[in-house]
Amino acid sequence: MPMPKPSPGDERSQRPAGVEAAAGRPRDCGEEGPRAPASPPQDLSVNELQEISDKIYKLTLAHEIVLNGDFKLQMVKFSPLSLENRVKETLHKAFWDSLKEQISARPPDYTQAIQLLQEIKEALLSLLLPRHNQLRSQIEEALDVELIQQEAEHGALDIRGLATYILDTMAMLCAPVRDEDVQGLQSLSDPAQLLREIFRVLDLMKTDMLNFSIQSLRPHLQDHSTQYEWKKFQELVDKLPNSLDHTTEWLREAAAEASASLSESQPRSAALQGAAGGSTALPSLTSVLNQGYVNLLCWEPGQKQYPETLLMDQARLQEVQAQVNQLTVTAAVLLVTSGTCGSALFGSPGFVARLKLVTKGLLEGLSCTRCEEALQDISDQVLQEVSRALSQLGYPALTSDKCASLKGQIKSIADKGNAVRHVIERRIHLFLSHFISPDGWNSQKDFPKGLDAIQEELQEVGRRFRSVIHHNRQVFGPCYLGILKKVLFPEAEPESDAGTGSF
Repeated sequence: MPMPKPSPGDERSQRPAGVEAAAGRPRDCGEEGPRAPASPPQDLSVNELQEISDKIYKLTLAHEIVLNGDFKLQMVKFSPLSLENRVKETLHKAFWDSLKEQISARPPDYTQAIQLLQEIKEALLSLLLPRHNQLRSQIEEALDVELIQQEAEHGALDIRGLATYILDTMAMLCAPVRDEDVQGLQSLSDPAQLLREIFRVLDLMKTDMLNFSIQSLRPHLQDHSTQYEWKKFQELVDKLPNSLDHTTEWLREAAAEASASLSESQPRSAALQGAAGGSTALPSLTSVLNQGYVNLLCWEPGQKQYPETLLMDQARLQEVQAQVNQLTVTAAVLLVTSGTCGSALFGSPGFVARLKLVTKGLLEGLSCTRCEEALQDISDQVLQEVSRALSQLGYPALTSDKCASLKGQIKSIADKGNAVRHVIERRIHLFLSHFISPDGWNSQKDFPKGLDAIQEELQEVGRRFRSVIHHNRQVFGPCYLGILKKVLFPEAEPESDAGTGSF
């Protein structure tokens, strides 16, 4: 099923945020990974750059439709004080003032108005579904531009009558959410203003129709998204060879970390045995890829270049990263508070929920750089909650030394080297690494210790993370396989599959 393509003007104004950000530099890769270029890269012409831009736009649009169930096209709204808005308003005012003068002249000049009626006719026809044959014929007949031109030449053109027909047709075609907009046009008497408002509402209706088409296309795209995205990615690769540098570096770092982790976890006897045999155990491809995915949750903004294969999901993954950071701090606050106050207080109804609510509220929307000031406020609020709960349960209040100690421990969580925070973060990352594995996290009894209080929230974050990762693995798995073969088995023959397994 072909995707509906908006007009050039609509396509510029309705592109989803982040389309341009997806313009990474993919490298040619197939099932055997990146292929060396036959010749050095050459400068691209303007037409080639436009073609690449269109391919990236289509690829990103399809990707958003599949992964974002709430995705909708929206009209661009400039800031009222922006240069773009001032220029737009100036040009629009000049155009509509000119039209008003033409219609108000004696005799009236309908040249421009007739051109606008032709555009309105085309807009109405574009809103019709294939089954609307009768309505299509009625619009063609009622807005026959040649007949309208003849009526204008003989002074018999009824602009108001045509406008009434247009409004009645818009009322039939619009979504219920636009009923009020269309009804509001009925009271306008100035022909120029009426035409201007008709175009404004028609633009909204066209956006509604595009979003309806997107909803209709989503099941089809979901069934074929892997093949579609891989094909479009390969088309970009053909135009931009040697461009998976960041992806290769990302996987190389993940392989080194996974190998080091495997060496640390091996018993000494096994390590000696491997050394004596001249071979070293290598991590599985899945463990390396999972390590790479989890590593993305540790990157500071601008610290490293994102892998080209994940650029379309960068915003989604950074949102997951922010949620993971928030859960890490929350769990650390709960853990140090529990250590100071004891299990009796933490077992009281609603106490943990109140602490979570306070912590989450003060961390919401804050960057990592502002975590320290938030934890200052959190420590104050936690002490208030602790004092209130102890009083309600009839327990003695905390001593001043314990209050100072608890407050200091909470504030120290802002330091990323804090021992409690470090342990919590590692456990969350380990959980997410297992959660995104093909076999998933199956055992509730193996849930990491110290994270019980955030189990529900962590599993929700894990589901969001897994949704993105699963799709990425499905689309780019062959590419990752080719790169990791070269990283882990640099001496192997190109066609050898020994030891590589699959994802």
